[in-house]
Amino acid sequence: MIRLGAGPLERVVAVGAHCDDIAIGAGGTLLTMCAARPGLRVDALVLSGGGSEREQEELAALAAFCPGAELAVTVLKLPDGRMPVHWDEAKAAVEELRARTEPDLVLAPRTDDAHQDHRGLAQLIPTAFRDHLVLGYEIVKWDGDLGRPTAYQPLSPETAEEKVRLLQEHYPSQRHRPWYDREAFLGLARIRGIECHARYAEAFAVTKLALKLGD
Repeated sequence: MIRLGAGPLERVVAVGAHCDDIAIGAGGTLLTMCAARPGLRVDALVLSGGGSEREQEELAALAAFCPGAELAVTVLKLPDGRMPVHWDEAKAAVEELRARTEPDLVLAPRTDDAHQDHRGLAQLIPTAFRDHLVLGYEIVKWDGDLGRPTAYQPLSPETAEEKVRLLQEHYPSQRHRPWYDREAFLGLARIRGIECHARYAEAFAVTKLALKLGD
């Protein structure tokens, strides 16, 4: 298996349509990066949930998922489930984020995610972050849209357990959902781990990757 690193990693952008998307899709990766790189800059943008209890959950959760990082979180108030008709506001938010950061890595939803908010945000990212490595995270859901990922971040058992613990601790508003439980999160992580010869992993879609194999 070829393992390609992203080079020096100093700045990361993480975007989500909803509070908890980033943590569910890439929480283990954030924990892994922040542990390896104290002082990592993380700029997070969430399109919905602003001004509600969910915003407070998100602020506390991302602080826990990014220990030791220089973290900036913006949570907007776009209506949940209505992002396609608020395209202009979402695009303006993504472009504003791009104007103030030059990230080494972007964590975002997948472009083939079945949820219209996730998919819409994913389609916006390459219009602003044109020359960046974008990893599209996956979120298990009723739609059954999980595919064949192309990139993996192995997670230690301790990190996988910590991810689940933090998800349960920081998002009490989601605990009633039938898919929001330890078995779902660890089960998917175990499957992705098998696929990359690890115990656990998070998996991502990569739509475009430029190589510099001659340098």
